[in-house]
Amino acid sequence: MPSKQSHIILPVLALLLGATLWGIFWFPLRLLEQNGLAGLWATLLIYGAALMVGLPVILQRRYPIVRPWMLLLLAYVSAWCNIAFILAILEGNVVRVTLLFFLSPLWTVILSKLLLDEPLTRAARITLLLALLGALIMLWDVEMGVPWPQGRADWLALSSGFAFALANVLIRKMHDVEIWVKTVVTWWGAVSLAAVWILIAGVPLPVVEREVVIGAVSLGAIGMVVMTLVVLYGVTHMPAHRSAVILLFELVVGAVSAQLLTDEQVLLNEWVGGALIVLAGWYAARHQIRGTET
Repeated sequence: MPSKQSHIILPVLALLLGATLWGIFWFPLRLLEQNGLAGLWATLLIYGAALMVGLPVILQRRYPIVRPWMLLLLAYVSAWCNIAFILAILEGNVVRVTLLFFLSPLWTVILSKLLLDEPLTRAARITLLLALLGALIMLWDVEMGVPWPQGRADWLALSSGFAFALANVLIRKMHDVEIWVKTVVTWWGAVSLAAVWILIAGVPLPVVEREVVIGAVSLGAIGMVVMTLVVLYGVTHMPAHRSAVILLFELVVGAVSAQLLTDEQVLLNEWVGGALIVLAGWYAARHQIRGTET
């Protein structure tokens, strides 16, 4: 029988592992790109491999498919979140992209009010203020005199964080749908959107070594599946506010790994704005902005 201590420690370790893996996910993506596998093709192979692992699970267990239209919406909202983040992390500064993505608490507060009619508690208002202030500082354009995204990577990161928040709201609305079904649907969405994007944009078939393809498939079939499962395990066996705080460790891993493995520079306004965004995420998680006034 597992001890009471293991019930506490294992979910924490799982979340720390998940946050670490997501925090360094940018590195193998850049290695694949450097070896000729562009972002959209990498997405197709990674999520396709994960899908091939997850699909037999829901078919074998015969999970019922309910709310098909909401599942379809979740699939493509999550698909945009995943693809936009991958493209942003390949084009932009790792720390800046990750911080802009983690503006998701700001979008969560707004979307929860609009779509779920959740009350705008004091904790939610403080979260909103901190995240907005952090975004204003990070995005401030000296020449324009206003906060504005500085290039495609910024737009992709911001839209990815917004899509992440929207996906979380949709997942909360679909509380009666099995977790495995929602997970596999998001992988399917990423595969199908990447395939359509490749066709419409006319992205040529990459000429790469067999080892590169094997690396991408392994990253999906092993890395993506493990990253997803350990986070699912952690959030399932731990109060939501605690798991959300631990998952902020991804920011630390991303920042440290980027400083060690790249020559990218982080400006002062990005550190200050990023600190406020992290504080907003911590505060939102700590005070469980979903419903209770603090």
